[in-house]
Amino acid sequence: MIKNALFVRLEAKPGKEQDVAQFLQAGLGMAEQEPATPVWFALQLGPSTFGVFDAFADEAGRQAHLNGAIAQALGANAPKLLSQPPSIERIDVLGAKLPS
Repeated sequence: MIKNALFVRLEAKPGKEQDVAQFLQAGLGMAEQEPATPVWFALQLGPSTFGVFDAFADEAGRQAHLNGAIAQALGANAPKLLSQPPSIERIDVLGAKLPS
């Protein structure tokens, strides 16, 4: 069962919106390599606002993701792509409906 999640809000620098979108699209491949990350969504919330929602069975999975390849890539690329540091919210999942 999914118990833990993250919501990460990203604000692109002016002119970097397409680069952020491409970065997030590339993140899918990295997320697919994380067995402890069964749910991963890259989102565009507005013209320059993006987000990532991902969910995990337990805190260990969430922590592994926070220490994984996507987080490292985001940290390395954030200064050139984002107008401010990513906002990372830890979320407790109260219920979920997922495909079987």
